[in-house]
Amino acid sequence: MRKIYFLSLLATAGPALAQAPPAPAGSLAPLTVEKIMRDPAQWLGTSPSNVYWGEDGRRIFFSWNPSRERRDSLYQVAPTGTAVPQKVSLPEQRRLPASGGEYDEAYTRKVYERDGDIYLVDLKSGKIRRVTNTSERETSPAFALQDKLVSYVRAQNLYTWDPATGETTQRTDFRKGSKPPGPVPTDKAERYLRAQQLALFDVVRLREQDRQARERQQKALARLQPKGIYLGTQAVTNLQLSPDGRYVTYTLLQEPATTKVALVPSFVTVSGFTEDISTRTKVGASQTAYELGIYDIARDTTFVLGYKELKGLDELPAYRKEYQLPAKAPMPADSAKASADKKTKPATGQRRVQPFGPYWSTDGQRAFLVMRAADNKDRWIVALDPATQKISLLDRQHDDAWISGPGIGNGPGNVGWLPDNRRVWFQSEETGYSHLYTVDVTNGQKQALTSGKFEIQRAQLSRDRKTWYISANATHPGEQHFYHLPLNGGALRQITTRPGAHEVEVSPDGRTLAVRYSYANKPWELYVMDNKPGAKMRQLTHSTTPEFESYPWREPEIITIKARDGADVYARLYRPAAAAAQGPAVVFVHGAGYLQNAHKWWSSYFREYMFHNLLVDKGYTVLDIDYRGSAGYGREVRTGIYRYMGGKDLTDQVDGAKMLTEKYGVSPQRIGIYGGSYGGFITLMAMFTQPEVFRAGAALRSVTDWAHYNHGYTDNILNEPYNDSIAYARSSPINFASGLKGALLMCHGMVDTNVHFQDIVRLSQRLIELKKENWELAVYPVEDHAFVEPSSWTDEYKRILKLFETNLQPPAGGRGSGGQ
Repeated sequence: MRKIYFLSLLATAGPALAQAPPAPAGSLAPLTVEKIMRDPAQWLGTSPSNVYWGEDGRRIFFSWNPSRERRDSLYQVAPTGTAVPQKVSLPEQRRLPASGGEYDEAYTRKVYERDGDIYLVDLKSGKIRRVTNTSERETSPAFALQDKLVSYVRAQNLYTWDPATGETTQRTDFRKGSKPPGPVPTDKAERYLRAQQLALFDVVRLREQDRQARERQQKALARLQPKGIYLGTQAVTNLQLSPDGRYVTYTLLQEPATTKVALVPSFVTVSGFTEDISTRTKVGASQTAYELGIYDIARDTTFVLGYKELKGLDELPAYRKEYQLPAKAPMPADSAKASADKKTKPATGQRRVQPFGPYWSTDGQRAFLVMRAADNKDRWIVALDPATQKISLLDRQHDDAWISGPGIGNGPGNVGWLPDNRRVWFQSEETGYSHLYTVDVTNGQKQALTSGKFEIQRAQLSRDRKTWYISANATHPGEQHFYHLPLNGGALRQITTRPGAHEVEVSPDGRTLAVRYSYANKPWELYVMDNKPGAKMRQLTHSTTPEFESYPWREPEIITIKARDGADVYARLYRPAAAAAQGPAVVFVHGAGYLQNAHKWWSSYFREYMFHNLLVDKGYTVLDIDYRGSAGYGREVRTGIYRYMGGKDLTDQVDGAKMLTEKYGVSPQRIGIYGGSYGGFITLMAMFTQPEVFRAGAALRSVTDWAHYNHGYTDNILNEPYNDSIAYARSSPINFASGLKGALLMCHGMVDTNVHFQDIVRLSQRLIELKKENWELAVYPVEDHAFVEPSSWTDEYKRILKLFETNLQPPAGGRGSGGQ
């Protein structure tokens, strides 16, 4: 029977739930959903976050909430570890420099924005100067002209301020709309009439001569002012003044003329009326076009950079070749008619490009750009000569799937200049793992500074520019450590040693590390240590409560699953101390797709972690898999879902379930699955296409049809729906709904602005039309994609627990096959 539940209507019908075994030794009381889904600040504790050093290195600042207030506050502590952290009052916060900002090359000054105004701080004296104080908003502060000036942006124009004189200079004059027509007509007929008037009438001729004289005088005076640049319908961003002051570079944005945006209605509002929330477009919608503009101040001329010489810009994406042949991809049994897989001609012509930069060398003599194809299958690093508007290739990274990975992402990535002002450094997945490279702009010679089957997750140069500070998972995919690396490459020197994860901030003098550290069953805490190998970490915070600490939280085993294609897939395994033969199991599927959860540190899925402990207390075995598409394992795993979500990422779950039955004695008739967002999507695919493997599933805030998700995420993996209909047809659960056999629970927030509530409504209608009865939909009227209210979390997980207890536990009075 179909049921649609609201937040307050938890069904009570159904078989009696299995009784919980006695509480583990050392706990005060058994775990319950009500207990673990309470406000974390009120019973678990709030870990320190947003850690940064004071500019003088005498204090470490961080966000924290030990007093269990409604939100975190700013705290400070001395790095000696001898004092108790103290809350920073609001007046004192106003007197402190902002945590972000830009430093000069010598690290003697910093500029930053606060509340729409610009400030300059002298780091030695601590003196703060206010650069602007206006009702308009100033942004993007930086140092300019070899650190002599401070630059910033106001109303899409670039300004500079001279600390020595206090003088402010406007460097650009961007104007909306089109340039007004001049006095000399361009039309032939009008030009003829103008010439006739000048020839016939002395008064007209003399007045025109006077006008031209005034115009020449105005132009002479205007040379001291920036050129008026008319934007038409474009917008401008990323304004930069070149180090020699000759050029201003900027990025021009052209928004699509017409783009339909999805609206999400909010029903529970303070006004009492339904209010629409404007959210996003859907994949395949027209995207913003980008160009790099160059304003040559000396020549009073503007240019738009061309990209035609980029290698591979006009190459046909590899997947398009499939559409020149008969379709051979497996298609859903109940889907979408033959028209959903209709062939289209391959796209031709040059792809659009988005430029990032320029990035100038510290001596101001050289610059480079990072350029990315709009389809994200190419990234180019090119040298830029603004005088000739020419670019020359330094490095090209191509991927038939999409370019990404640690230090690369979807933007410019982690890039910069080495101190010699000759070599550019960057990260690339050229070998299949994200590593650190340099390329010499004078001869094109490229060098790998790191290598191996691990990822460089963060890289930055020390302030003296002699050492790399590296975060990497070199010891184990499930650990993150801090390393030193010589400037020109060599052996990584490991600084941190404890198993788990270390998030490190280096003190201004480079001698001390502020470390946010956690382990699998221990939440994040703040530590301090010397910046040298093997130094002892000293704990500065204690965040967890006695109530939380009263339970012996399990350390999950990190195991590998041998997938059907031979790949090693990492997973977390939770097992009862005395597991019953042929007992039940639950497979958890993390969200985001590109995310890591089978690791040795405190999970961002802490509620799910606690729920897994509760399940184990009740006799369940729990498996949490870093399926194909997950982060932390290199390019092959990252792109393993390309053009087929619900392919290897799903078979990894099936292979994990098989291992549970073969190695750990789990009953093949008592395996459930659940997850949220991407995990909800996989749960739906599992319930619709693998009904003999999974008896029950809970799909939370799930994508049900990828053609309705956003562009930035989906286009990378499945391309555009009208160009790659095969990928969308085989990847969308709504096309496979006829395969549902087991018990399905779906939960969704009604004001979800990420995966819209419309997704689950469309799937519900599909299930109704298919006459399926073994599903339920619970809706949460006030929740977005990430739930906030403890009452919502509690209601949702009580339903999940009931689903598993009803369908996976033996019936009362004996061991059975498990009901549907």
